[in-house]
Amino acid sequence: MRHQPVTEAVSPGCCKVLRELQINSCASLALSCSCGRRPLGGPDSHGPPQKHSGDFSLQDILKGRIDGDQRTKNGSNMIRVFISSTFTDMISERKVLLEKAYPEVLAFCRSLGLVFEVVDLCWGIRNDSSGDHKACEIFLHEIKRCQRISAGPAFIALLGNRYGHRSIPRLIPEKLFEVLLSKLSKNQEGIKQLNEWFLKDNNAVPPTYLLQPITTHFAHYGDLRPESGPQRDKDLLSWRLTETQVLNLLRSAATDAHTAGDITAEQKDHFFTSVTVKEFEQGLWKDSSKPSALLFVRDIPRQKVRDGPKRFAKFMDLSADGLLDKDVLELLAALKSRLSSTHQKILNLHSVELSKGSIDPKRKEHAQYLDTVCEQFVSQMKAGIRTVVDSPVVGKRRKIWGNIEEEREDISDWVAEEAERHAAMSTELCRGLYGREGLLGKLCCSMWESSNVNHSPLVVHGDAGMGKTALMCKLAQEMRSVLEAGAGVVIRLLSDRHPQRPDIDHVLRSVCFQICLSCGLALPSPLTANTHLELLRFFGNVLTEVSQQGNTVLIILDALDQLSDQHYAHKLHWMPADLPPNVHLVVSMDTNSEAFANMRLKLKGLESFFEVERLSRDEGRQMMESYLLASQRTLTPDQSNAALLSFEQTGSPLHLTLILSAAKRWTSFTLLTATHLGPNTQEMMSQLFLMLEEKHGKELVGGALGYITLAREGLLEAELRDIMSLDDDIICEVYRYSLPPSPSLIRLPPFLWARLRQDLNDQLEERWTGGVAAIVFKNRHLYEAVSSRYLTSQRRGRSLRILAEYFLGRWSGKLKPVALPGLSLILSDRKIPPQPLWFAPGLANVRKLQELPHHLLHAGLWDELRQEVIGSAEWLYCKSRVCGVSSVIQDLDQCSQYMDCSETRLIRDTLVLIKPSMDFLDGHMETFLFYTELLARLSSLATPFPSVIGQLCRQCEERLLLCPEPILIPKCSFLEQPGGALQHTLTGLLGGVLCVDVCMEAGLLVAGSADGMVAVWSLADQRLVHSLLGHTGAVLSVKVVVSVAHCFSLAADGSLRRWSLLDGQQLLCIQEAVPVDSTSSSVNLHLSKQLICVYTRTQVKVWKLDKAELLFSSSDEDGSVVLGVLGAYVIRLCDSGLIRIFHPVDETVDAWLENVHRSLTPVKSVMLPKHGKVFVVSKEGFLYQISKTGKQIVIKFPLVPSLLSVTEDEKILIAGSEQTLSLFNIDKDSVDGFLDLQHDDSVLSSSVSSDCRLLVSGAADQLIRIWSVTTGALLDTLCGSNSPVTSVVLYHGFVVSASTDAASVHLWNLKYDTRHKPTVHIPTGCAHVAVTKDADRIFYVRHQSQTEVISWNNNTGSLSEHLPVSAEVCCLEVAQHKRLLFCGLTSGTVLIYPLAMPQETLCIPPPESLSRVLCLAVSSQEKHVAVAYEDSVCLFEITSRDSFPTVEGPLEGFPLSLLHAPLSSMALLSDRRLLYGTSCGEVKLQNFCGGGSSDLEPHRSRVTCVTVSNRGTHALVGSEDPVQRLWSLSPLVLDHTMEYKGFVFEGLLSAAFSDSDQFVFTGCQDRTVQVWDVATGNLLHVQYVYSPVVRMLTFRNGFMALSQQGSLIREVFHCPDHVSPDYNPLKNIKAHYRVTSREKAEKADQADQQGPASDLQDYNPALFNLNLMLRAKPSPTCVVL
Repeated sequence: MRHQPVTEAVSPGCCKVLRELQINSCASLALSCSCGRRPLGGPDSHGPPQKHSGDFSLQDILKGRIDGDQRTKNGSNMIRVFISSTFTDMISERKVLLEKAYPEVLAFCRSLGLVFEVVDLCWGIRNDSSGDHKACEIFLHEIKRCQRISAGPAFIALLGNRYGHRSIPRLIPEKLFEVLLSKLSKNQEGIKQLNEWFLKDNNAVPPTYLLQPITTHFAHYGDLRPESGPQRDKDLLSWRLTETQVLNLLRSAATDAHTAGDITAEQKDHFFTSVTVKEFEQGLWKDSSKPSALLFVRDIPRQKVRDGPKRFAKFMDLSADGLLDKDVLELLAALKSRLSSTHQKILNLHSVELSKGSIDPKRKEHAQYLDTVCEQFVSQMKAGIRTVVDSPVVGKRRKIWGNIEEEREDISDWVAEEAERHAAMSTELCRGLYGREGLLGKLCCSMWESSNVNHSPLVVHGDAGMGKTALMCKLAQEMRSVLEAGAGVVIRLLSDRHPQRPDIDHVLRSVCFQICLSCGLALPSPLTANTHLELLRFFGNVLTEVSQQGNTVLIILDALDQLSDQHYAHKLHWMPADLPPNVHLVVSMDTNSEAFANMRLKLKGLESFFEVERLSRDEGRQMMESYLLASQRTLTPDQSNAALLSFEQTGSPLHLTLILSAAKRWTSFTLLTATHLGPNTQEMMSQLFLMLEEKHGKELVGGALGYITLAREGLLEAELRDIMSLDDDIICEVYRYSLPPSPSLIRLPPFLWARLRQDLNDQLEERWTGGVAAIVFKNRHLYEAVSSRYLTSQRRGRSLRILAEYFLGRWSGKLKPVALPGLSLILSDRKIPPQPLWFAPGLANVRKLQELPHHLLHAGLWDELRQEVIGSAEWLYCKSRVCGVSSVIQDLDQCSQYMDCSETRLIRDTLVLIKPSMDFLDGHMETFLFYTELLARLSSLATPFPSVIGQLCRQCEERLLLCPEPILIPKCSFLEQPGGALQHTLTGLLGGVLCVDVCMEAGLLVAGSADGMVAVWSLADQRLVHSLLGHTGAVLSVKVVVSVAHCFSLAADGSLRRWSLLDGQQLLCIQEAVPVDSTSSSVNLHLSKQLICVYTRTQVKVWKLDKAELLFSSSDEDGSVVLGVLGAYVIRLCDSGLIRIFHPVDETVDAWLENVHRSLTPVKSVMLPKHGKVFVVSKEGFLYQISKTGKQIVIKFPLVPSLLSVTEDEKILIAGSEQTLSLFNIDKDSVDGFLDLQHDDSVLSSSVSSDCRLLVSGAADQLIRIWSVTTGALLDTLCGSNSPVTSVVLYHGFVVSASTDAASVHLWNLKYDTRHKPTVHIPTGCAHVAVTKDADRIFYVRHQSQTEVISWNNNTGSLSEHLPVSAEVCCLEVAQHKRLLFCGLTSGTVLIYPLAMPQETLCIPPPESLSRVLCLAVSSQEKHVAVAYEDSVCLFEITSRDSFPTVEGPLEGFPLSLLHAPLSSMALLSDRRLLYGTSCGEVKLQNFCGGGSSDLEPHRSRVTCVTVSNRGTHALVGSEDPVQRLWSLSPLVLDHTMEYKGFVFEGLLSAAFSDSDQFVFTGCQDRTVQVWDVATGNLLHVQYVYSPVVRMLTFRNGFMALSQQGSLIREVFHCPDHVSPDYNPLKNIKAHYRVTSREKAEKADQADQQGPASDLQDYNPALFNLNLMLRAKPSPTCVVL
């Protein structure tokens, strides 16, 4: 690499900056020159290159301090082989390889994660009819590409008895040609003939003689039209004669020149060597260090040759007179000899006798020969490929594309790969930059001046095609040298994946990772990195940390206008407007883009904007000269002037690039009229398309370019050839004047695409992803031009359908009909490969995942889309795992835009709910865990949506039943499900939401939280617009000023702040506006047209709204109470009963309270500014209407409200008290109640629609209720808040809700599809719960202090009844089969509710000591119940009398000493033994009958769960520590000690045994359910259920449970007979466990010990009959209440 001095490598503008920075001018910047460099990934690039180990370190890459030569790509995962043979003599071999061998090798490669491509340019054509003499160059170029791309074998040589065509060289260097002419000085006719066919091209550097196209002299040579047949035949003969003559002249002259020593032997051989030998030279001998070839040689026995040469014309070279060409035979013999001596290891030699001058596959010996060739080809290819797969790539294990079982890639590897790719592209692109020195200097100076202060980002903008990207790349290159050695340069070219647009999350994630790794900062967690708001916050924090460390970083983001619409990235809310010192951000965008318009709004000053203007003529000339020099071309003065004149019309670098791409093909004798220059970029592209169409055919050109344009991620060349072979329009054009080689096999001849690709070299590039190269256009403007010219509505639809059918694999192994010109409809095989979803277990078809959804959608194949994609559980998992769940969500988003399909949106929302779990697992979610998540969220929707969701659920259940590992299968929806009214959850706050306000006109929602943050969301697109930081205490109130788009916030730190909602800037801060540590209920913020008023119960402060000038401040010196504020009037109540109405300007009005002797204790007040009144409700039960004139009206009020408000029109007063929300009509001075809305829990918030027809209320039971104001009817109940609803606002058919207990705001749509309404469940976090075995009834106590038990009907999702109790509830228990609810109270009383007799209540009176009930336990046969008090435990018998349940006893009991720890959990065995644990961890087994007790091994903390198996043989004891013990009860022995510790939490909450007692299910604090094997103690399965399970019951071969969130869980356990010894139950859970087991001691008398359990073995709960349990004698302790 040539290094230039700094004055040449750096622009003058930057040199000035360097001098200011005192950079040593002698220091070399090592900036590379532009000569001789090939574009990265372009057609001539040497990719995928291997890593240059030792050239640079990982830190160099991460800091962006590398140039374009120091670049890497993944090791290639492509096997691309070139098939070399002559046109005619190896047809049979090539055909059988195509039909048999290639598919087998393809399947083998796919099973290893490799792509297999075959380049057989001889297939489908007999000779090159184009007449441009470029076939040999194309063949050699394709061989080079195969060798560059292929990771394994790249060249397959098939050699028969033909030496191959010896063509006239197309290019002869000037000096060589003149030497040859000199040797023909005596043959003037020969010289004349050579001069007719060869013209000197002075535009070549050095000058070259160019062989003219055949059509120059023989116009009908390539004319295949039937009417031109005679002329074409004549021209064909003429050319053959001419070609022979010219070749003889050249060979004669070359021989003489070589004899005279004027040329080398190699130069001479150039005129004698065939195209086939040149292919062999390139493929076999040029680089023999890498044996990546296969060689097949076929000989014909000598004796058969005597039959006559004409019989073997296709298989041997004949001279013009029809005889064997002896010269060629000698050359062929020498070639075979050389092959035998140099490539013996890869040589496959065959001797075949021809039959009737051909190879007949029907003949046995010929079939055997062809089979042998296939077998050899397949076996040797497989061996070569296996070698590749087993070999590492630069010391690392080869990464397989689409392999989900591969080890997780280290973050630094993919970050370095991405950083290096962009840095290399940057270095390459900046070489095309000329001029712009002044602009570069301004950018550098701006960064230098702002280095030590906070500053704004810099914005580079300009029209399309003006070279913004090249400028940004040049800036990155030069700043690497300007910045100090430790500084980092991060560059991202956002248009690098066109036509796909990157999403902002991916960009910020990669930038953050690169900065963190290069600066030694902590990386974000997977959850943070994959959550948009968390990622934005992390991005800002990283920039701050870098600045605080004293590091310097430059971030360059090119083409922001190319970002996807994800998260509304074009609105630039993610971009910081203020950057810390030493952190620089430079972005570029199109001046006419939405991003630029938003940037102008974001950055007020113009000093941050830099426009890229058009290039001057001189700059264009400089660019042209450099470009042509690199291409070894030049132009004549006239041509150069014409090119520059055309360029001057736009001054666009892109326009000039297109001109130069065409100009480098001009010869010095090309007329100006034939240059076809366009005045702008679009016209130049049109001229390019016209040239291609004229040369290759319109259908072929339009088809190829159209398919590349329509593909989402580009197309592999093999894919493009296959797809064009499916396009009947292209096939008909190709075979318009000729028949295909075989009617049963019709494909596009690969040579036609190779010719077209060569002419498109400057416009195409290879895009490497996962070691696989796809072809795409180099710039996005080509996509637009192709779409405009070729993709009409009809053609686009047809092309998309072909693409969809290809990736569906619809025509694989099938015959496709086609009607060729002049032929009837025929069925033909197009040899299309199959497209399975999985190529092998764990190895996905990535190309199908990338392309199929897009093409099915836009082709209108929506039924196939629903079946193959949306409704396929396997597809959803596969793509989520391989491409990321975000890509699936984006696919479904796109589907929803075009398809009116509720099921698509529901599945999309389901994946959004699953995404955090996948992010937590870093995307590596196991198959069956994914299916479990789907089933646990969608089960309830399977019935109302059978076609897609029902199908999806069936698939999940079927696959779970086939799971080879233990698995829990959901039988209901118990995880958060999609759909319903809840549309969005707005996040961004860290504390509970204390206040909300909505700006209706601007569509903005403002919320204040307990953490001191004010968040602003856009309700139109649900994005977080601003996070307003400044308060150090909880935000108590927020108010929006609609007219100026401002908001005020009042906080517990005492400050009042004013914010702009447009840019998020703080406009005003008033300290000590309220007392510090005030609460939201004690302060009020009131805004009028001109004033700001803040008041508490005793203090008022008033400011001017515009200037924030304090007008008035008063305190409670006179002992008065502030009742309210009306405009500027402050209404206070003095102790004496005087009402004082104060105005800062006007006079104060005093009025005595009516009936002074009546006391007034204000509870709630509300202002009615339109009425000029304040309504005050007193504790004594009166409503006071006080006007600002002092007039008063006092009326009796029916309730003491905790909530008081009026509607916007001040016609309805809303008052909430406990569980009632009352509505009153306001009519002048009267207030009349007209509606009482009853709730199941305390009413906390309400809002009425602007038309006063709807009312929304929020309650402590976490439900939102929608009421009709006119009828009082309950219209709907919205479940899903999961916390008390303390704020609600109605907004254009939506409800905004928030809670002081949750850091998010919910947005509900009242016009939702009720078919997918989620099931309403009991409130989250209930103090006590119990559930019946059939799950039809759930009983709960909302709060510990609540004195009622609520019965919930789970079938209807509604409250069934309130069961009042006389004291606080301590515990709940249900006798399942006798249908009794036991309720233990703090008073010591146990209430018993017969569920079959809802009006009756039984009672076990408290003990004499009045000790509180600690816990209850019912025996398995429900004959007894044990009650644990603080000082004793008593046993009662459950019986019945006259069909009425009774409780008799206490039968037995035992006291507890004062030192005995309180019982915390217990279980009653059928033989009257009680197993219990205490709050100190003690565990005991007490026998009520004999009175004896046994001490079991204690726990280290409170025992939380004691559960006995169904047959009473085992018991599980768990505690708050990680230890749980499984005891055998007959005899009493510890079987297993199971220790399980979650990632954060530990401790057992609940447990249940399976029906067979084979398994035990446990619910832990870490929100998981575990399955243990009772016999071995082994942990079989762990499932994360998102909420701790607080109660468990046996359900079939599984369990039924209640989560802390209130959801009902039903699951069955599936355990295969044989489980792999490598199975790890914790592979999806961050936890660890240990099991310690010991053998049971054998007991002598097993019969005696089994006695107590014998009755239980025959016990069947289903046979229980309540009437058989009736007792004649009533219980003395059972009292009917």
